Amino acid sequence: MAVMTRRPTYPSDLTDEQWTLIEPLLPPANTGGRPEKHPRRDVVDAILYVVRTGCSWRHLPVDFPPWQTVYWYFSRWEEAKVTEQVMAVLRRRLRTAQGRGGEPSAGIIDSQSVKGADTVGQGSRGYDAGKKVNGRKRFIVTDTLGLLLVVCVMAASVQDRDGARTTLLSLYLCTPVRFVFADAGFAGRLVAWAERFVATTLHIVRKAPGQVGFAVIPRRWVVERSLAWLTAHRRLARDYERDPEVSEAMVRWAAIGQMARRLARGQDSVRQRAWTGQDLIP
Repeated sequence: MAVMTRRPTYPSDLTDEQWTLIEPLLPPANTGGRPEKHPRRDVVDAILYVVRTGCSWRHLPVDFPPWQTVYWYFSRWEEAKVTEQVMAVLRRRLRTAQGRGGEPSAGIIDSQSVKGADTVGQGSRGYDAGKKVNGRKRFIVTDTLGLLLVVCVMAASVQDRDGARTTLLSLYLCTPVRFVFADAGFAGRLVAWAERFVATTLHIVRKAPGQVGFAVIPRRWVVERSLAWLTAHRRLARDYERDPEVSEAMVRWAAIGQMARRLARGQDSVRQRAWTGQDLIP
């Protein structure tokens, strides 16, 4: 009898503890047809490999299921809003583990412009004159722990105040958050619009008077850190997706991987201490 062996592992793979968190949250298999040929864990690991390394679907290592199969699951799960549901459950568990309420009461909004690859169509790309970026703009809202709540992707030419309307509407429909911190780029008529149409208070956090150079600004640093975490995934360092909704799914998968790692670890990570020559001195 042939012995089934697990494929070689990659740094982006889920650990046993992380897979235990995610497996029950996936939709059940369709038992009306043939049994699933490929383990779901390998499919999820393949998706996370694409997000983390930035490779194209066709360049998935042969150790994973065929790329057509992986992309089929990716697309079907998106249609069923699986990533949104998984992310919400992991976020509640992580907040509870941090001694917070399961549902957040406040959020922080920010945007990030990224260059678009040649696969990004003209209909959903634009030029951000302020950042001098030709591509797309991501709008995200996180809770006060930096955990992703919603993400909206649109052309980089969209102004922050305009893109925030779609984002705040998504936030209103998906979460109970009705108080959002924002930077000065979201000030103006958007504040009144948010109060009137989505019953959300938009609190503008401004720089200190006379500030020169870099300084950590209260509240805003949380969402900026989250954007840095997301951009560490190479698939998100540039936008390669023809459909903006696929870009949003990639962001959610990155957030799911982060939350699963934090839950399995049980504590915040600690950055490795920089090496110095003094380490060699007894």
